[in-house]
Amino acid sequence: MKKILIFAMALLPLMLMAQARIGVVNSQQIFDLMPEKAAAEAQLKALSDKYHAEYALLQSDFDKKYADYQTAAADAAMPETIKERRVQELQDGDKKMRDFERRAADDIAAQRAALTKPIADRVQAAIRTAAEQGGFDLVLDTAVTPVAYTGPNTADITAMVKALLCLE
Repeated sequence: MKKILIFAMALLPLMLMAQARIGVVNSQQIFDLMPEKAAAEAQLKALSDKYHAEYALLQSDFDKKYADYQTAAADAAMPETIKERRVQELQDGDKKMRDFERRAADDIAAQRAALTKPIADRVQAAIRTAAEQGGFDLVLDTAVTPVAYTGPNTADITAMVKALLCLE
């Protein structure tokens, strides 16, 4: 009797999984169709362009200082103190450019996260709604985790989610 009870308990999760409705969705495909995504990308491009323009000014200033240094270094009559000052200016300029690049990249990443989070949240909410409406117990996102095989009991709910978001 004990063995039968243990065997039944071991089979119970398998029987429950056989009855579970499983769905798959590609959230990246849906995200790419969101109208807000184009606006976010335009804002990010404008910000990136401003940073590139400012970096070009820094680079131009650095290039001028480097050319001045090369002229001074070639002049044998130039005092060593002036040459050292110009080397220090070059080092400071290089550090300033690297710091600017890092801060710009951090700012762009923060802006990207701030602009895309509401869009991703809308997509996730629509996925939850589609899963609830379709009676799915489990939904796998193929954009996050590749699914090697889907059986006949698995449904692709991507179209349902697109319809909820009025993307079709």
